[in-house]
This record gives sequence, C-alpha cells and structure tokens, in this order.
Amino acid sequence: MLAIKIDIDTLRGYREGLPRLLDILKARGIRASIFFSMGPDNSGKALRRIFRKGFITKMLRTRAPSTYGLKTLMYGTLLPAPMIVASAPDLLRRAIDEGHDCGIHSWDHVYWQDNLFRLSQDTIREQLDRAVRLFREITKVCPTCCAAPGWQVTPDSLAVQDEFGFVYCSDTRGDGNSCPFMPTMGGRAFWTPQIPSTLPTLDEVMGRIPTEGLNDYYMGLLTAGLNVHTIHTEMEGGVMSGVFEDFLDRCAERGVKFVTLREALDAFPNSCPPTHSEISMRLIPGRAGTVAVQV
Repeated sequence: MLAIKIDIDTLRGYREGLPRLLDILKARGIRASIFFSMGPDNSGKALRRIFRKGFITKMLRTRAPSTYGLKTLMYGTLLPAPMIVASAPDLLRRAIDEGHDCGIHSWDHVYWQDNLFRLSQDTIREQLDRAVRLFREITKVCPTCCAAPGWQVTPDSLAVQDEFGFVYCSDTRGDGNSCPFMPTMGGRAFWTPQIPSTLPTLDEVMGRIPTEGLNDYYMGLLTAGLNVHTIHTEMEGGVMSGVFEDFLDRCAERGVKFVTLREALDAFPNSCPPTHSEISMRLIPGRAGTVAVQV
C-alpha cells in the first residue's frame, strides 16, 4: 500500500501547487491525505534558520528561490504575511469534494516549526484551535486529522492533540516496517494514533541523487507493507510535478494499491493493531535539525 501525504506550507503552494496536484491525482483516480497550513504565510522568517547545521546546504540543493519564489521568501519580513487558505477557500472545499482525506497542518507553519519547544500548552492549544475553527468555518465539518509542521512534536503538543479528538495524526518519521502506533514521549503515553512517513521527502534527496534517477531510487524503497510518502505542493506541485507523475505511473504499473492515511489506519486493526512506540527527536539525512522519529 502507498499513501500520498500532501503538506501545504505556503500561499504559493496552496494557490498554484495544490490545484496542479489535484488535477494529477484526479486524472489517475487517486485519493491522498492533504494537510493545510490554515493561517499566515510567514516563510520569510524561516531564513532565521540560516545558522542551523545543514540549512544552507538544503536551500542550495533544492534551489529554494525557484521552488518557492522570491516573494514567498520575503513573506512575514519585507512583505506582509498573507493568509493562505482564507485567500481561496474554494480550494480546500474542492479537495474535500474530490474525496481526499483533509486535515490541518498548522495555523502558522514557521511559528510552530521554529518555536514549538518553547511553547506552553495554552499557546499550542490556541494555534491548533485557530486552524480547526477556520477549517470548520469553511467546510462546515471538523478536521479529523493533523500533521505537525516539520515533524516537530513535544509531549505537550501530543497532549493537546489528544484533547482535539483527532482520529489520527501524522507527525513522525518511520521506516519500511512501520505501522500505525500509539505514541509515548517524555515518559507519557498518548492515545491518538500516529501514522509515520516512511519514505524520504524529495527535498531530502534532491542534489544527492540525479533527477533522472529519483524515481528509480523511490521505487527501490517501496516495501510490501504500508509506505507513506510525504510530498509538498511547493515541490511536487511545482517544478517537480513531472517527476511525481512518473512516480505515480510507475507505482500503478507495479500494482501498488493507493490508500489515504485514514484508509490505512482502518486496514490495520486486525492485522497490526497499534501498539505503543517511543518518539525521539533525531537527525535524519538531508534535513536540517531534528525531527520526530518512531523508535
């Protein structure tokens, strides 16, 4: 099984990349799990990570200015931070109407990713509540899933997610042997199932593997179990959309079954019921800073 998890981080990714990805998926009859950054695009503030080990290298490998656009790299600093989903709410409605499994990624992506370890439960709760309320206002339904920006979690963020009653969250990284699991962290156990991403993201391998060899690499990583591939509207919905289309077509030729994360969770209780696993913040190849990893 292969679940495509789509993260939307920026206004450009939402307004330009998401429609392109929806068209690509619709043409192939594939449904994905899509996570929306609901509030402001403060991407320019991410440049404060410049002193983080590996950040400059990643920016150069992924050709960030052309991928994200110069305007995006100034939002929240030299340019005001525009609202993402509120700028075109029909795109969120379209994703739901076309059968995709939709949830929240964040309110302010950069704020969560860069500050989570300093945030109180009250601030985390306020960030999630703002995203949930706007999602419900636009769609008339409550989101049932959440995916943390940058795979950044703390015991407090997991506790607050439990309060919202999500059916599942996808905040972590795993490997080809991963199943949905119940998380523990900091000596505390939580009850919202986690479904980890098992494949590296495109921005983690670009520049280390030639573009023409990317899909050979990804096809070699697929396992017989559940594979979860996180993509980004700014990348696979932009300059790398052709590479993504080729990947989907290769998967279809191999007989891969496409599922949403919700469908994957529903498929596991009988064969692999979620058990508790520890979450640890660790470095992974190709990414600046630590991310939440199932251990």
